Amino acid sequence: MALIKNVKVCKENGLIDVSVVTEGNLIKEILPSNKIIPKQYSEEPIFDGNGQLLIPGMIDVHIHGAKNYDMMDGSTESIQAVSMACAETGCTSFLVTSVSSSLEDLIQMIRQTKKVIGKEKGAKIAGIHLEGPYLNIEKKGMQNPAHLRHPDLKEMKKIFDEADGLIKMVTIAPELPGGIELIDFLKKRGVVVAIAHSNATYEEAQNAFEKGASHITHCFNAMPTIHHRAPGLVAAALENDSISVQAIVDGGHLHPGIVRLIHKIKGPDKMVLTTDALQAMGVGDGEYIFGGHQVTVTEGVARLQDGTLASSTVTMNKSLRLSNEFGINLQDTIQMATSTPADILGMKNLGRIEQGYIADLVLLDEKFEVLNTWINGKKY
Repeated sequence: MALIKNVKVCKENGLIDVSVVTEGNLIKEILPSNKIIPKQYSEEPIFDGNGQLLIPGMIDVHIHGAKNYDMMDGSTESIQAVSMACAETGCTSFLVTSVSSSLEDLIQMIRQTKKVIGKEKGAKIAGIHLEGPYLNIEKKGMQNPAHLRHPDLKEMKKIFDEADGLIKMVTIAPELPGGIELIDFLKKRGVVVAIAHSNATYEEAQNAFEKGASHITHCFNAMPTIHHRAPGLVAAALENDSISVQAIVDGGHLHPGIVRLIHKIKGPDKMVLTTDALQAMGVGDGEYIFGGHQVTVTEGVARLQDGTLASSTVTMNKSLRLSNEFGINLQDTIQMATSTPADILGMKNLGRIEQGYIADLVLLDEKFEVLNTWINGKKY
């Protein structure tokens, strides 16, 4: 057992002073700070949080790289580097996320992920997120057009056979030929079907939702803007209460007013903070090769040579801080980075500081900088 004492946790009625007892990889008990610590815990390892904020470990459902490593490079080293970078920035679980590529490169990434899972040096791999290759070239964003193609069930079956159940989310453009059939294939396998890099009309989007699509990848980005006579994918998603959406809150992908609007419409249980980070995360400005493109990062903003936004460099803890600074209350902000992604992925024992939940925990200072991370009850 271990005791994390003198910390604040965020509840509906504000910040509460508590101590958290862990046993193995679980949260055993939460003690009010005004309660005398039971004798049985007094001889256990004790960590003093000095009154700082303790939150559940954050979960990133969309990340490509970090620390100069791109997880599509075909190595286990890159995946381990991202795992450690996540842990350092308060993310304790993540989806290894692809970009559109050849089938051979995608299979190689899946194989390397299988080698790492269960042996992570930092944050845990919660599964794989396929961002493509079945995306619309009209909204390709930074996706490499050479690898974009129409949905192919035969190819997808090969991918699933290789992945051994690790695929948890797939981002597609449902308006492409075969898109609706692909949604049916994915839903039967328990996968979260997400939409982005799509030119879907309002009607096409609603049809996709009716067939089983339930999530929007990087909402507002790589999809049609809202028009009052052609509302499109975004309006369909915002209108539909069952659809959850990702938000890249880095100060560049979404205006603060749009961040607040998404939150106002969707609420914290359907809005997910994610990084969509490339290998420049944790490194800084410079030149990078990502998805087969030359990418320039200037003042933390990644762009292709034509000016197209190319992923982000934001971290989960910075996204948390910016969301709060943009006007979203602390409890909702935390929920959007923890329990909401856990619920969307069906990870019922993660994302909350409650008895019986996995002891994935993060201690933050007043500037949302990470002071300590615990993964499965062990201090990172």
